[in-house]
Amino acid sequence: MGCAGSAIRYPNSRAVQKFETMSAIERTIKAALLIQRWYRRYRARLEIRRRCYWTIFQSIEYAGEQDQIRLYSFFTDLMTHIACDKSSFSNSIANSLRGRPRILAEIEEEERELWKETNPNLIPIESTYQGPHIHLPLTADQVTLLINSFRKRKLLHAHYVLTLLHEARKILQSKPNINVASTTLSRHITICGDLHGKLDDLLTIFYKNSLPASDNPYIFNGDFVDRGVQSVEVFLLLIACLLVWPDRVFLNRGNHEDFSVNIRYGFIKEIMYKYTRHATRIIQVTEDVYSWLPLATIIDNKVFVVHGGVTDRTDLKKISRMDRHQLITILQPPMIDGKMTCDQEEWDQVVGILWSDPRPQPGCHTNSIRGGGSFFGPDVTEAFLQRYQLERIIRSHECKPDGFEFTHGDRVLTIFSASNYYAEGTNKAAYVKLVGTNLVTQIVMYVSSSHTSNAEIQQRQGYVEQSALRELKQLIYASHLLLIEKFHMEDTEQSGKICIGRWCDIMKEVVGLQLPWRLLCPKIAKLDPLSGNVYYESIFQEYTIQNKLAEQNEPSLLETLYRSKDTLETIFRFIDTDGSGLISMQEFTDACQLLSKHLKTSMHQEEIQDLAKSIDINKDGFIDFNEFLEAFRLVDNDSPSRRSGNHVCGLFCQDER
Repeated sequence: MGCAGSAIRYPNSRAVQKFETMSAIERTIKAALLIQRWYRRYRARLEIRRRCYWTIFQSIEYAGEQDQIRLYSFFTDLMTHIACDKSSFSNSIANSLRGRPRILAEIEEEERELWKETNPNLIPIESTYQGPHIHLPLTADQVTLLINSFRKRKLLHAHYVLTLLHEARKILQSKPNINVASTTLSRHITICGDLHGKLDDLLTIFYKNSLPASDNPYIFNGDFVDRGVQSVEVFLLLIACLLVWPDRVFLNRGNHEDFSVNIRYGFIKEIMYKYTRHATRIIQVTEDVYSWLPLATIIDNKVFVVHGGVTDRTDLKKISRMDRHQLITILQPPMIDGKMTCDQEEWDQVVGILWSDPRPQPGCHTNSIRGGGSFFGPDVTEAFLQRYQLERIIRSHECKPDGFEFTHGDRVLTIFSASNYYAEGTNKAAYVKLVGTNLVTQIVMYVSSSHTSNAEIQQRQGYVEQSALRELKQLIYASHLLLIEKFHMEDTEQSGKICIGRWCDIMKEVVGLQLPWRLLCPKIAKLDPLSGNVYYESIFQEYTIQNKLAEQNEPSLLETLYRSKDTLETIFRFIDTDGSGLISMQEFTDACQLLSKHLKTSMHQEEIQDLAKSIDINKDGFIDFNEFLEAFRLVDNDSPSRRSGNHVCGLFCQDER
């Protein structure tokens, strides 16, 4: 019996063990599936949030570019009202904006005049100068010296800056409109996208990929300057590389190699801050260097590298034959007495290749988001590549989360080489290497900020969200009065609340950005927990414009000027011909009146004069831009520094370092 019993129990015991084992496996599988499902939902939510805040940054950026294009004629009119010396910065910009026909004899005369005014020998090197010293011909060792000096934040002397610019200008004058690059000797080539004054990103590229050399060619695809605070250093370093390796370093022009754009986005301000005494000379030569930059590069007759893209009218033969030097600015065709000084089609060609963006939809349409260039579809790309027997297009011009993006069936590659472009943690950067006879694509991604690269996913997301919401709230407050007016019209019962649908419609209409307002609403406004309606005035409670000295003025005047602060800053840069940062009371009044005409907004002269006097904090009869910005600061009402009496830092950074 015992044996029989044990014989019967044994298989039952094995069955139990098998069952338990199967149950454990099932539990493990279910747990793994549950974790996987949870992680996918978590990443999906993060991705939705990332796209939402990415849209905020892009919408604000493109709205600024669109506004800059609209302001072009306004700046042109402004310059006609400003009397200044022939050698002044404003005169240089005025000529750029108005345009002028230039035959060969005139160009030669202008070059002699430019050299006469900007000769580096006119600027002695002081014995107290502690920055890098360079001499011609430039060598690879001197490029390394510049890199080490720039890394230590040492400024290159204006004498050497002009020397480099003049030498680069000579080389660029000999270049064709479309460069031709070959990988026959090197067996590879590296293409870098937008750098936007991010010196750390450029140095990261050189660290990972080595300096240019006869066997290590580079193409830098435009937008070297603006937005970043080391645009001067980035531009000079690229110029130095061109001088040492003129046949292995190719510089394509971008839409930011244009002083009409630089005035708004920081490069002019940076030059004036770093080289106040000699800013005019440096600006004049840099402007001329811009106009000699080639417009595109073709690699091995296979790859077309251009900053923006193509359109259905892009004609490489016309681009190759045109006089690129006459296009000082690309925002508008050069005009004189209301007539174009270049062929309309030639100007259209350049705008198309510098400002356009790819889109998945077929066809070619006006780029209404940027206000310049076109959207081109996969059919336009295919037709262009077939027409010129090319294999693909590599372009830049657009920030991408991973620093690159393939579109149009991998026939178009966007490459962007400035990390943390919008704010800390917003994006990675990348460069691309084309290797071998088939030009195989190898993409290298990086983030130059160790603070960002070491942060966890949630921390990086937090950086991005805080920055995006801060930018958006500033934009919302700039439309405070008009929003309140619309909200009150909708809130007929004066309850202080409106339904979220109408709130979204009003925000979209007044702020002018196509954003997921319903998703953003809980982040920027308070909601009624019962009805779900929006307490609309809550979006303004967090911030106010701080103007201690001008409280007697009408809010409409203050907010009009605040809403147009970028435009007014640009006007200041125009008027401040010597870069001193000082504007007379009359000049401030004239600027506001011109701004009033442009905006079709009433600004009474007495109001403007009273405001000007109140802004002149030290009562010296002049307004420096620090004083102006002190009067128009967006202040966080709930911040500890606000409660303790120390106001939050203003919207603009006065120290470029």
